[in-house]
Amino acid sequence: MIRGIGHLALRITNLERSLDFYCAKLGLKEVFRLDREGQPSPWIVYLQVAHNQFLELFPGEEAQHLPEGSFQHLCLVVDDMQATLKELEKRGVPIAGEPQRGLDNNWQYWLKDPDGNPIELMQIDPSSPHAAANARW
Repeated sequence: MIRGIGHLALRITNLERSLDFYCAKLGLKEVFRLDREGQPSPWIVYLQVAHNQFLELFPGEEAQHLPEGSFQHLCLVVDDMQATLKELEKRGVPIAGEPQRGLDNNWQYWLKDPDGNPIELMQIDPSSPHAAANARW
């Protein structure tokens, strides 16, 4: 029935700043934009994370109107945590501290986007429940 994460929608305050972060620094690709009558243009900007996985960016939100408590975090899976962190730092993402091993035995590192949205980077460990679930899929 459910096959994966289709998209995550984020309200953002500055499109250019968010595109710099998600595309130039994290390496995602902008794939298309949608306009909606009566809404600022673009209404939604789509970034592709992987096959059939997208971020929807809704630009034009004022910082004081960003909802609190409606968004927990975005998790992005990485193959090699240390190599990923080194590359992100070269691209201008502040990297402080070290990755930690979570209760699920996966490696994780936390950062924030320009609007303060928390992002978890996760490297799946072969002994984790995530790996076991993927093997059963």
